[in-house]
Amino acid sequence: MKAVVLREVGGDLALEEWDEPPGVVVDVRAAGVNYADVLIRRGLYPQMPALPYVLGNEVAGELDGRRVCAWSAGGGGYAERAAVDPQWVFEIPGHASFAAGSAFLTTYLTAWLSWVGLEPKSVLVHAGAGGVGRAASQRWRRFGTATIYATAGSTEKRDVALATGADHALGYDEIDDLRVDLVIDPVGGDLFTRSLPLLNPLGTIAAVGFTGGMWDDPSVQWLVGRNVSVRGVYLGRLLKLRPDVVREAVGELLALWDQGRVEPYVGRRFPLADARDAHALIESRRHVGKVVLEP
Repeated sequence: MKAVVLREVGGDLALEEWDEPPGVVVDVRAAGVNYADVLIRRGLYPQMPALPYVLGNEVAGELDGRRVCAWSAGGGGYAERAAVDPQWVFEIPGHASFAAGSAFLTTYLTAWLSWVGLEPKSVLVHAGAGGVGRAASQRWRRFGTATIYATAGSTEKRDVALATGADHALGYDEIDDLRVDLVIDPVGGDLFTRSLPLLNPLGTIAAVGFTGGMWDDPSVQWLVGRNVSVRGVYLGRLLKLRPDVVREAVGELLALWDQGRVEPYVGRRFPLADARDAHALIESRRHVGKVVLEP
Protein backbone atom coordinates (compact mmCIF):
# COMPACT_ATOMS: atom_id res chain seq x y z
CA MET A 1 0.00 0.00 0.00
CA LYS A 2 0.99 3.66 -0.25
CA ALA A 3 1.91 5.62 2.88
CA VAL A 4 3.61 8.90 3.77
CA VAL A 5 6.86 7.98 5.52
CA LEU A 6 9.03 10.17 7.75
CA ARG A 7 12.56 8.71 7.80
CA GLU A 8 14.44 11.37 9.76
CA VAL A 9 13.70 14.38 11.94
CA GLY A 10 13.11 17.40 9.74
CA GLY A 11 13.08 15.16 6.67
CA ASP A 12 10.77 15.00 3.73
CA LEU A 13 7.32 13.42 3.80
CA ALA A 14 7.63 10.91 0.99
CA LEU A 15 4.85 8.77 -0.45
CA GLU A 16 6.26 5.25 -0.51
CA GLU A 17 5.31 1.61 -0.63
CA TRP A 18 4.80 0.43 2.95
CA ASP A 19 3.89 -2.84 4.63
CA GLU A 20 0.23 -3.63 5.19
CA PRO A 21 -0.76 -3.03 8.83
CA PRO A 22 -1.77 -5.96 11.04
CA GLY A 23 -4.97 -6.38 13.04
CA VAL A 24 -8.19 -4.45 12.53
CA VAL A 25 -7.67 -2.25 9.47
CA VAL A 26 -9.65 0.71 8.13
CA ASP A 27 -9.60 1.60 4.44
CA VAL A 28 -8.66 5.23 4.87
CA ARG A 29 -10.67 7.83 2.97
CA ALA A 30 -9.39 10.84 4.93
CA ALA A 31 -6.72 11.48 7.56
CA GLY A 32 -6.72 14.48 9.88
CA VAL A 33 -3.52 16.52 10.08
CA ASN A 34 -2.88 17.62 13.65
CA TYR A 35 -0.21 19.93 15.03
CA ALA A 36 1.25 16.95 16.88
CA ASP A 37 2.20 15.53 13.47
CA VAL A 38 4.19 18.68 12.71
CA LEU A 39 5.92 18.46 16.10
CA ILE A 40 6.93 14.85 15.46
CA ARG A 41 8.35 15.78 12.07
CA ARG A 42 10.37 18.56 13.70
CA GLY A 43 11.55 16.32 16.54
CA LEU A 44 9.76 18.45 19.13
CA TYR A 45 7.05 16.08 20.34
CA PRO A 46 7.49 15.03 24.01
CA GLN A 47 7.08 11.32 23.20
CA MET A 48 8.91 10.84 19.91
CA PRO A 49 8.21 7.62 17.99
CA ALA A 50 10.94 5.49 16.45
CA LEU A 51 11.74 6.35 12.83
CA PRO A 52 10.94 5.54 10.06
CA TYR A 53 7.36 6.34 10.94
CA VAL A 54 4.02 6.90 9.22
CA LEU A 55 2.44 10.00 10.72
CA GLY A 56 -1.23 10.49 11.50
CA ASN A 57 -3.37 9.25 14.39
CA GLU A 58 -6.85 10.25 13.22
CA VAL A 59 -8.65 8.68 10.27
CA ALA A 60 -12.04 8.16 8.69
CA GLY A 61 -12.92 5.45 6.22
CA GLU A 62 -14.60 2.10 5.75
CA LEU A 63 -14.49 -0.94 8.01
CA ASP A 64 -16.63 -4.02 7.36
CA GLY A 65 -19.07 -1.97 5.32
CA ARG A 66 -19.38 0.75 7.98
CA ARG A 67 -18.44 4.40 7.61
CA VAL A 68 -16.28 5.14 10.64
CA CYS A 69 -13.88 7.53 12.29
CA ALA A 70 -11.12 6.23 14.53
CA TRP A 71 -7.77 6.82 16.14
CA SER A 72 -5.11 4.84 14.35
CA ALA A 73 -3.01 2.51 16.48
CA GLY A 74 0.41 4.08 17.05
CA GLY A 75 0.33 6.41 14.05
CA GLY A 76 -0.07 5.15 10.52
CA GLY A 77 -2.95 7.39 9.46
CA TYR A 78 -1.26 8.98 6.44
CA ALA A 79 -1.79 5.84 4.39
CA GLU A 80 -4.27 3.95 2.25
CA ARG A 81 -5.01 1.60 5.14
CA ALA A 82 -4.46 2.00 8.86
CA ALA A 83 -4.61 -0.31 11.86
CA VAL A 84 -7.06 0.85 14.55
CA ASP A 85 -7.99 -0.16 18.07
CA PRO A 86 -11.54 -1.54 17.73
CA GLN A 87 -12.64 0.01 21.03
CA TRP A 88 -11.97 3.47 19.56
CA VAL A 89 -13.86 3.06 16.27
CA PHE A 90 -17.12 4.99 15.85
CA GLU A 91 -19.68 5.16 13.09
CA ILE A 92 -20.12 8.63 11.63
CA PRO A 93 -23.52 10.13 10.78
CA GLY A 94 -25.00 9.26 7.41
CA HIS A 95 -24.85 12.88 6.25
CA ALA A 96 -21.18 13.31 7.19
CA SER A 97 -18.27 13.23 4.77
CA PHE A 98 -15.16 11.19 5.45
CA ALA A 99 -13.18 14.44 5.56
CA ALA A 100 -15.41 15.72 8.36
CA GLY A 101 -15.00 12.37 10.09
CA SER A 102 -11.25 12.78 10.17
CA ALA A 103 -11.68 16.28 11.63
CA PHE A 104 -13.95 15.23 14.47
CA LEU A 105 -12.49 13.19 17.32
CA THR A 106 -9.36 15.06 18.41
CA THR A 107 -10.68 18.56 17.76
CA TYR A 108 -14.08 18.23 19.38
CA LEU A 109 -12.97 16.15 22.34
CA THR A 110 -10.17 18.60 23.13
CA ALA A 111 -12.65 21.48 23.12
CA TRP A 112 -15.33 19.50 24.97
CA LEU A 113 -13.09 18.22 27.76
CA SER A 114 -11.65 21.67 28.41
CA TRP A 115 -14.92 22.83 30.00
CA VAL A 116 -16.29 19.70 31.74
CA GLY A 117 -17.73 20.77 35.10
CA LEU A 118 -17.45 24.49 34.34
CA GLU A 119 -20.25 26.98 33.73
CA PRO A 120 -18.50 30.28 33.01
CA LYS A 121 -20.29 33.48 32.12
CA SER A 122 -17.47 34.67 29.87
CA VAL A 123 -15.04 32.65 27.72
CA LEU A 124 -11.95 33.67 25.78
CA VAL A 125 -11.07 31.22 22.98
CA HIS A 126 -7.62 31.65 21.47
CA ALA A 127 -7.04 30.74 17.80
CA GLY A 128 -10.76 31.10 17.29
CA ALA A 129 -10.65 30.21 13.57
CA GLY A 130 -8.74 26.96 14.11
CA GLY A 131 -10.25 23.53 14.63
CA VAL A 132 -10.32 23.53 18.43
CA GLY A 133 -11.25 27.22 18.56
CA ARG A 134 -14.22 26.76 16.26
CA ALA A 135 -15.37 23.67 18.16
CA ALA A 136 -15.15 25.54 21.46
CA SER A 137 -17.11 28.51 20.11
CA GLN A 138 -19.79 26.18 18.74
CA ARG A 139 -20.13 24.59 22.15
CA TRP A 140 -20.60 27.82 24.06
CA ARG A 141 -22.87 29.38 21.48
CA ARG A 142 -25.25 26.43 21.27
CA PHE A 143 -25.17 24.99 24.77
CA GLY A 144 -24.42 27.86 27.10
CA THR A 145 -25.16 31.48 27.82
CA ALA A 146 -21.58 32.70 28.11
CA THR A 147 -20.25 35.73 26.27
CA ILE A 148 -17.61 34.43 23.86
CA TYR A 149 -14.47 36.32 22.92
CA ALA A 150 -12.23 34.81 20.23
CA THR A 151 -8.76 35.81 19.13
CA ALA A 152 -7.32 35.45 15.65
CA GLY A 153 -4.38 36.86 13.76
CA SER A 154 -6.13 38.39 10.74
CA THR A 155 -9.36 40.14 9.79
CA GLU A 156 -10.37 37.12 7.71
CA LYS A 157 -9.90 34.74 10.62
CA ARG A 158 -11.75 37.04 13.00
CA ASP A 159 -14.69 37.08 10.57
CA VAL A 160 -14.63 33.27 10.60
CA ALA A 161 -14.65 33.25 14.41
CA LEU A 162 -17.67 35.57 14.45
CA ALA A 163 -19.50 33.43 11.90
CA THR A 164 -18.81 30.34 14.05
CA GLY A 165 -20.42 31.82 17.13
CA ALA A 166 -18.10 34.23 18.89
CA ASP A 167 -19.72 37.43 20.17
CA HIS A 168 -16.50 39.40 19.81
CA ALA A 169 -13.35 38.75 17.76
CA LEU A 170 -10.10 40.41 18.74
CA GLY A 171 -6.51 40.61 17.64
CA TYR A 172 -3.91 39.21 20.03
CA ASP A 173 -2.86 42.75 20.89
CA GLU A 174 -6.38 43.67 22.02
CA ILE A 175 -6.94 41.30 24.94
CA ASP A 176 -5.08 42.89 27.85
CA ASP A 177 -8.12 44.68 29.29
CA LEU A 178 -10.42 41.63 29.16
CA ARG A 179 -11.60 39.81 32.27
CA VAL A 180 -13.14 36.37 31.75
CA ASP A 181 -14.05 33.22 33.68
CA LEU A 182 -12.48 30.71 31.27
CA VAL A 183 -9.67 30.83 28.73
CA ILE A 184 -9.29 27.99 26.21
CA ASP A 185 -5.72 28.15 24.93
CA PRO A 186 -4.36 25.92 22.14
CA VAL A 187 -1.44 28.33 21.55
CA GLY A 188 0.66 28.28 24.74
CA GLY A 189 3.95 30.16 24.86
CA ASP A 190 3.81 33.83 25.70
CA LEU A 191 0.07 33.98 25.00
CA PHE A 192 -0.60 31.57 27.87
CA THR A 193 1.40 33.78 30.22
CA ARG A 194 -0.38 36.92 29.02
CA SER A 195 -3.76 35.24 29.50
CA LEU A 196 -3.36 34.32 33.17
CA PRO A 197 -4.03 37.86 34.47
CA LEU A 198 -7.21 38.01 32.39
CA LEU A 199 -8.95 35.48 34.63
CA ASN A 200 -11.60 36.58 37.09
CA PRO A 201 -11.30 35.19 40.63
CA LEU A 202 -12.05 31.42 40.55
CA GLY A 203 -11.45 31.46 36.80
CA THR A 204 -9.70 28.70 34.86
CA ILE A 205 -7.36 28.57 31.89
CA ALA A 206 -7.47 25.33 29.91
CA ALA A 207 -4.06 24.60 28.38
CA VAL A 208 -4.88 22.38 25.39
CA GLY A 209 -1.92 22.94 23.05
CA PHE A 210 1.35 24.75 22.44
CA THR A 211 1.46 25.78 18.79
CA GLY A 212 3.15 29.00 19.93
CA GLY A 213 5.75 27.29 22.10
CA MET A 214 5.98 25.54 25.45
CA TRP A 215 4.38 27.05 28.52
CA ASP A 216 6.05 29.04 31.26
CA ASP A 217 4.92 27.35 34.47
CA PRO A 218 2.98 29.74 36.70
CA SER A 219 3.97 29.62 40.35
CA VAL A 220 1.56 28.09 42.84
CA GLN A 221 1.86 31.28 44.88
CA TRP A 222 0.63 33.34 41.94
CA LEU A 223 -2.31 31.00 41.29
CA VAL A 224 -3.30 30.99 44.93
CA GLY A 225 -2.92 34.73 45.23
CA ARG A 226 -5.18 35.33 42.22
CA ASN A 227 -7.68 32.56 43.09
CA VAL A 228 -7.35 30.99 39.63
CA SER A 229 -6.52 27.55 38.26
CA VAL A 230 -4.90 25.86 35.28
CA ARG A 231 -6.52 22.82 33.67
CA GLY A 232 -4.40 20.67 31.38
CA VAL A 233 -6.06 18.71 28.57
CA TYR A 234 -3.89 15.94 27.13
CA LEU A 235 -6.24 13.71 25.18
CA GLY A 236 -3.74 10.93 24.44
CA ARG A 237 -3.08 10.26 28.11
CA LEU A 238 -6.73 10.64 29.07
CA LEU A 239 -7.58 7.88 26.60
CA LYS A 240 -5.40 5.54 28.65
CA LEU A 241 -6.14 6.76 32.17
CA ARG A 242 -9.84 7.68 31.97
CA PRO A 243 -11.30 5.94 28.91
CA ASP A 244 -14.75 6.09 30.52
CA VAL A 245 -14.70 9.89 30.50
CA VAL A 246 -13.57 10.02 26.87
CA ARG A 247 -16.09 7.43 25.72
CA GLU A 248 -18.97 9.28 27.40
CA ALA A 249 -17.90 12.52 25.73
CA VAL A 250 -17.65 10.81 22.31
CA GLY A 251 -21.18 9.48 22.71
CA GLU A 252 -22.54 12.93 23.54
CA LEU A 253 -20.71 14.54 20.64
CA LEU A 254 -21.74 11.90 18.09
CA ALA A 255 -25.39 12.38 19.08
CA LEU A 256 -25.07 16.15 18.65
CA TRP A 257 -23.35 15.70 15.29
CA ASP A 258 -26.07 13.34 14.11
CA GLN A 259 -28.64 15.98 15.08
CA GLY A 260 -26.76 18.67 13.16
CA ARG A 261 -26.02 20.64 16.33
CA VAL A 262 -22.25 20.51 15.83
CA GLU A 263 -20.41 20.25 12.53
CA PRO A 264 -16.67 19.68 11.98
CA TYR A 265 -15.20 22.24 9.62
CA VAL A 266 -12.66 21.13 7.02
CA GLY A 267 -10.61 24.08 5.84
CA ARG A 268 -8.34 22.44 3.26
CA ARG A 269 -7.98 19.03 1.64
CA PHE A 270 -4.76 17.70 0.12
CA PRO A 271 -4.00 14.45 -1.68
CA LEU A 272 -1.82 12.07 0.30
CA ALA A 273 1.16 12.82 -1.97
CA ASP A 274 1.03 16.49 -0.90
CA ALA A 275 1.43 15.90 2.83
CA ARG A 276 4.42 18.24 2.90
CA ASP A 277 2.22 21.07 1.58
CA ALA A 278 -0.39 20.34 4.26
CA HIS A 279 2.29 20.64 6.94
CA ALA A 280 3.61 23.84 5.40
CA LEU A 281 0.12 25.35 5.55
CA ILE A 282 -0.27 24.47 9.21
CA GLU A 283 3.17 25.88 10.05
CA SER A 284 2.31 29.09 8.20
CA ARG A 285 -0.74 29.57 10.47
CA ARG A 286 -2.74 30.75 7.49
CA HIS A 287 -5.22 27.88 7.60
CA VAL A 288 -8.79 28.01 8.88
CA GLY A 289 -10.39 24.87 10.28
CA LYS A 290 -8.95 21.35 9.98
CA VAL A 291 -6.48 20.28 7.32
CA VAL A 292 -7.17 16.83 5.87
CA LEU A 293 -5.28 14.37 3.63
CA GLU A 294 -7.19 12.13 1.21
CA PRO A 295 -5.63 8.99 -0.29
